[in-house]
Amino acid sequence: MLNHLTLGQRGENIAQAYVSRHCTLLHLNWKSGRREIDIIATKEHTIYFIEVKTRSTARFGWPEEAVNFRKEEHIRSVADNYLQQYHLHPVAIRFDIIAITFSGDEYELVHFRDVF
Repeated sequence: MLNHLTLGQRGENIAQAYVSRHCTLLHLNWKSGRREIDIIATKEHTIYFIEVKTRSTARFGWPEEAVNFRKEEHIRSVADNYLQQYHLHPVAIRFDIIAITFSGDEYELVHFRDVF
């Protein structure tokens, strides 16, 4: 059984490969203070801020359920800092969640678009 850090990194690697097939990756694990955004990507003049959540099983809830109001506020704050640092105001942005649930070596990836 994988520990949660290894599982999380495995999920992020899968999500990065998935996103890179559709968008240009700009940054991975971009930090602002102690907070971070897992994936920042771009396509057709839009910047995507993507949170990746991974679970080894759905027994205790779906991965996307871990993105609550508080986590949403953190993601928005980091995204705003990113846009300011790179002088990207105003620009079209979107917030997505990629949820990955494992079942043994198999996994299910669900991409939630424009979630908040």
